[in-house]
Amino acid sequence: MPRIHFQQQLATLKDKLLAMAALSQQALELSVEAYLQRDTGLCDHVQDIEAAINAAERAVGEMAYELLAKEQPMAMDLRFIMAVIKINGDLERVGDQAVAIVKRCGELQKFDPNAGPENLPGDIAQMGVIAVKMIRRAIRSLLEGDPVLAEKVLDMDDEIDRLNHETQAALRDEMMRRPEVTENALNSIIVARNLERSADHATNIAEDVIFWVRGSDVRHKAATATVLQ
Repeated sequence: MPRIHFQQQLATLKDKLLAMAALSQQALELSVEAYLQRDTGLCDHVQDIEAAINAAERAVGEMAYELLAKEQPMAMDLRFIMAVIKINGDLERVGDQAVAIVKRCGELQKFDPNAGPENLPGDIAQMGVIAVKMIRRAIRSLLEGDPVLAEKVLDMDDEIDRLNHETQAALRDEMMRRPEVTENALNSIIVARNLERSADHATNIAEDVIFWVRGSDVRHKAATATVLQ
């Protein structure tokens, strides 16, 4: 009976984490839409969601640490709880990135209500699509315990890094060419960075899913391979 109860608690913990993950994904999606559409109503909604994410993070963290202390899990169960603790933090930071994006929207509204990203080079919209897709796939890999799907998230990281680099370079060039768009361009640079960081959190989540299911740590492998070449 104690073992069955413990497994039920792990299932509850997973459900809580997945509910939080849905909020983080929604916050990021809406923040990109708010920025692209200059929708202040959506900006307020994202901040409300972030408050719910913060509350969920505390609840998930408390339950995870309580299970560690009381149950002293071993092997795969221990890896799962460790992964939950790390994923919990990454999901909370995705919410932070979403709020940072909508704050840029607010700054632009003060500076120039008519300014929009469509007047600038770079592809914030596509970066948003990729970042949200990475979060969605990372969450699905967690739901299904699927390390193969998690690996696909890792493969997507290079694409958003490339887009971030190209977008920032194009925006810097545009500021040199048209100083009057500097405020708008700087905000877009920050948003691009926020999206790239959100993608990094998706990558972290995917790595933690692989660690949970396979027991293998895939962090920093690419960097190590580069050093060894």
